[in-house]
Amino acid sequence: MATTVARAADVVTFQSGPQRVTMIELFSSEGCSSCPPADDWLNALENKDGLWTKFVPIAWHVDYWDRLGWRDPWAQAAFTKRQYRYSSAWKSQSVYTPGFVLNGGEWRGWSSGKIPATKENGGELRVVVTNAHDVAATFVPDRTMKTPLEIHIALLGVGLSSKVRAGENEGRNLKHSFVVVSHTHAPLISDGKAISARLTLPKINSNAPRLAIAAWVERADTPGPWQAAGGWIK
Repeated sequence: MATTVARAADVVTFQSGPQRVTMIELFSSEGCSSCPPADDWLNALENKDGLWTKFVPIAWHVDYWDRLGWRDPWAQAAFTKRQYRYSSAWKSQSVYTPGFVLNGGEWRGWSSGKIPATKENGGELRVVVTNAHDVAATFVPDRTMKTPLEIHIALLGVGLSSKVRAGENEGRNLKHSFVVVSHTHAPLISDGKAISARLTLPKINSNAPRLAIAAWVERADTPGPWQAAGGWIK
C-alpha cells in the first residue's frame, strides 16, 4: 500500500503503507544559473502520477550563492547545513547545485525523467495535521532500530515565482514548486508498540498558491529517509 490521504474539516491524515515511499530532495538556489532546468523538472512532478503515493519531492534552497548579489528569498543556512551533512556522509569534499538526493543517496540520473522504483519496506508512517500546523506522527518500523529516529516535517510552497534582479539569473522570472518554507523535527519516542511525536510548524505568511506537507523519518545521526509521506493541505 502506498501513501493515502484522508480529510475531515481542518484535519488531514497522511498514511504510508509498509513499502518505502521514494523521497526526492533538490538542493537549489536562485543565484545559480544551472538550477532552473532542475527546478523545472521538479516543478513538473506536480502533474506526475504517483505524487505523494509513490514519491515525495522537496526543494531546499541553499544560501551559499547569495554572495553573488541576489539573496534567494527561500534560502536558509540550515538547508545548506543539511546538504553538507549529506556531503560528509558520502565522504565528499564539496557541495553543488543543482544537487539531487534520492532516498538519502546522491542522484545524478534525474534528467532521464525516470524516478527509480523501490520494492523495499520502510515501515508505516502516519501523520495527522490539524489546522495546517499542529502535527502528530506515529511510525511503526519494519525492523528493530538500534539508532534513535527523528520525524521531520516540512511545509512546502508550490507555484511560487520570483523576478530575479541580480546575480547569475538576473532578469529571469523563476518558478518553484515543493519549496521548503518551514521545517522542524523531533525525536520519536517509543510507547512499547510504536514510536511517535508531536510537533508544531511555525506559522508563516506564504503567498504560495498551494501548500503541502512532506514528512519523513530518519536516523538522528545521519540524513536520509527511512519512510516518507505527504500531501496537499491547501
